[in-house]
Amino acid sequence: MNPVTLLPFIILIGAMFLMTRSAKRKQQQAAAMRNDIQPGTGVRTIGGMYATVKEIGDDTIHLEVAPGVHAVYAKNAIGAVLSDEEYNRIVHGETDEASDLPAVPDDASSLTETAGHPADEAEAADVAEAAPADKIDLGKKDEADDAAAPKDGKADGGSDAK
Repeated sequence: MNPVTLLPFIILIGAMFLMTRSAKRKQQQAAAMRNDIQPGTGVRTIGGMYATVKEIGDDTIHLEVAPGVHAVYAKNAIGAVLSDEEYNRIVHGETDEASDLPAVPDDASSLTETAGHPADEAEAADVAEAAPADKIDLGKKDEADDAAAPKDGKADGGSDAK
């Protein structure tokens, strides 16, 4: 057999080997992460629920979903183990006060205010003058319905229809 004809098969087998090897490594890392969980740790399930670990069994884990609300999950349902800072930030909304980020207003009114700017007030007045004063009614008119009705009182599908 010619070695050139075997080359695509060898490359395909090598690629399959590398893909299964990386997948197996990821599974081992996930299993190690789940085995290292301690009670009191914050976790995120694969469904996206955040909870605190209360007890750990062989294949199950007891989570406190809310104060006084406990649930039993399979260990395989744990998607990530969170650090205390990250868990408190996500669940309780606690952030560091020394953040360098600028404060964002709660409402958009501070972003659209034009008070105190004469040029902006003049521009707003020009826009108000250009707008039409009366509104256009886009609803159906009864007169149009009356004009469309047949004058002899017969409608399609009536008893006299041919």
